[in-house]
Parts: sequence; structure tokens; C-alpha cells
Amino acid sequence: MKRPEEKSFWIRYGYYSQLAFILPSMIFAGWLIGGLLDRWLGTTYLYMVFLLLGIAGGLIQVIRFASRDKN
Repeated sequence: MKRPEEKSFWIRYGYYSQLAFILPSMIFAGWLIGGLLDRWLGTTYLYMVFLLLGIAGGLIQVIRFASRDKN
């Protein structure tokens, strides 16, 4: 695979614009899953647990993306 620096502007733009969606979507998914489980199970804390899991998962994906780009 060619490195992003060797590709056209629009391909690089698409490649790096993924970063704008990775972390917010993971956070939203964690919050949504936790909220639905809270409603289904009648609890009040699962949304926070899944929110933290979404944040952790999003940060891991961003780190993987950044480390893949350095090689």
C-alpha cells in the first residue's frame, strides 16, 4: 500500500478525515449501548461503564491509526 504522502490530496484527505469520526462514533456507541442496557435492566450506572469503554476503544483505534501511519 502506498503511503498517504505519495497519494493525491483527496485520497489523503479521506484517509485522515477518518480520525474525525472514529472517537466520537465509539463514544456515542458506548453511551447508546449502556443507555439501552440501563433501560432494559432497570439500572442507572451501565451507561457510564459503556461510555468509558467507548472512550477507551476510540482512543485505541486512534493510536492504531497513528502508529500505522508512521510506518
